[in-house]
Amino acid sequence: MPDSLLFVNGRFYADEHDGHFAKCMFVVDGSITYIGDDIQHARALAAENNATVHHLDGNYVLPGFIDGHAHTLLLGQKLQKLDLEHCKDVGDVRSAIQAYAQTHPNIPRIMCSGWMEHMTEGNVTAGMLDDLDPRPIFIDSRDLHSSWCNTPAMKEMEVYSLPDPVGGKIYRDADGVPTGLFSEAACVFLVWPHLAKAASPRDRIEAVRRAIHDMNASGCTGLIDMAMDEISWDALQQLRREEGGQLPVHIAAHWFIKPTDSTPDDLAQVDKAIELQKQFSQETSPELWVTGIKLMCDGVIDSCTAALLEPYTTGHDSAPVIWSLDALGAVVQKADRAGLQCALHAIGDGAVKLAIDSLSRFGTPGHRHRIEHLELTSSGDGARLAAAGITASVQPAHADPSLLKEWPKLLGEDRCKRAFAYREFLDAGANLAIGSDTPTAPHRTLQNLYVATTRRSLREPENAQTVNPEFALSLSQAVSSATYGSAYSCFAESWTGSLAVSKKANFVVTTMEWDPLSLVRAQPSLFIPNPLDSLTIPGNKTPWRKRSRSSSDPKENKRARRDDSGPQASFDLPLRISQKTPANNGHSNTSTAANKGAEEMGSGSDARPGPSDMETPKMP
Repeated sequence: MPDSLLFVNGRFYADEHDGHFAKCMFVVDGSITYIGDDIQHARALAAENNATVHHLDGNYVLPGFIDGHAHTLLLGQKLQKLDLEHCKDVGDVRSAIQAYAQTHPNIPRIMCSGWMEHMTEGNVTAGMLDDLDPRPIFIDSRDLHSSWCNTPAMKEMEVYSLPDPVGGKIYRDADGVPTGLFSEAACVFLVWPHLAKAASPRDRIEAVRRAIHDMNASGCTGLIDMAMDEISWDALQQLRREEGGQLPVHIAAHWFIKPTDSTPDDLAQVDKAIELQKQFSQETSPELWVTGIKLMCDGVIDSCTAALLEPYTTGHDSAPVIWSLDALGAVVQKADRAGLQCALHAIGDGAVKLAIDSLSRFGTPGHRHRIEHLELTSSGDGARLAAAGITASVQPAHADPSLLKEWPKLLGEDRCKRAFAYREFLDAGANLAIGSDTPTAPHRTLQNLYVATTRRSLREPENAQTVNPEFALSLSQAVSSATYGSAYSCFAESWTGSLAVSKKANFVVTTMEWDPLSLVRAQPSLFIPNPLDSLTIPGNKTPWRKRSRSSSDPKENKRARRDDSGPQASFDLPLRISQKTPANNGHSNTSTAANKGAEEMGSGSDARPGPSDMETPKMP
């Protein structure tokens, strides 16, 4: 007898285009075989298949979130670091590090994250850290585009005689001695590899395990990993082997291409991605496959390393693009001809122009190439994206007003009006994929959708300031972009990304209300399930991701009191990962058709969203 599950009394997001909510869903062996409003038909299916019935208390059921832009290993490593994001100034940073060092006397290095340039007024040196502790100190900026190190850290990396890497900078004093600040490629290709190699293989495996656990707990059943490299790939492969060949999320990887001064060297890196894709394609390895390559075209606006069409208003010239059109075109063309998808990091409008020019000229529209971030764009860019079949891959957490306080000084008020033009991309006909860019930003999807739909700050919810609200998405558009849009971007929409017949039953049950403003109440701590039952239980056919409430008494089939709007449970039925937890972890009321009867199966299942639930919410 196949494993059969009937879900009723939920609001099932059944159409990614018009936001229709169905009444029930029937799942057999991990695939959706029926979703719709015909309760009688669902009852018959359940009785015929002796199905287990789950009553979902009227909660919303969404496709499992697919994070369109994430960094798995870096997230796992960040979760193990001292978080400095709460710091206001240099004094706070120093105090936090000193206190952490005193309570962690046996670790070989002090690893920190979350530093932002405004905390140090744009000036950092190794000397500001050297008196805190004799051990190496490494600090990641919040956006991961800079690293701040003390003198022992620089000595450990042996950077004093190294030249600046292509596309990066080792900051130096008047005598040419490194000061402790590394930006862009100097951070990515000097600091990160050193730390990755310093970590043991077991440390890296546990880091990706923890990252996947955390992503899974937030409702993600899939993610697109940007900037994959051999160290991250090896850790993921080893984790998969340890877990019996499967992972609790589907991962599509973009292999990172390091810029060099040599076209043959650039193309040799593409060859590596081509070989990996032949071995690990979506068809042969749907849990973990190589879908394309990733290239950096510029940096970030806050550190004036983003490439702009006009100079910064502070007097800084625009940063140069990292790749010339010819060099970028050679890589794009080779990858495109091999069937690889190209993902180009482009934040400034100058880099966005380069990225669109390159993909339009050297790419094939049907290959669904993509541009990451698109934070500052020109008015015609949306139409150009659509015409070339380019996915706009965006991360709403970066549009939080609390993070953009320096932008008017850097760009001027007029250019700021072009920031984060998500609605414009969608209206022009481009595919929109929503991700988090974790660990540079929170990866709680519903929180990020709050920013996408309201353009208000999640970090400072009392702040009524908005960022270009005319570019806000409706909640239906945002949910679809975080599910179907991300699946479409990596050619996975035929089997995931939406709730439809024949697709995998990858979904998340939430207690959210269909109103963007309600999402602000979903604080991060309330999004995190109990770590002991956040992954699939061995042998359990209903792998709920959060604490359970189960009863055989139909009188107890009532809506549970809850104090958050976060994901309550997510399903990814085809995937299993070992976890020691109690055997009963369903968050729904459950029954079996054979022993509860057809009448019981339909109990409460005729609940349907009223007109207010179905309306597209108005933007503030």
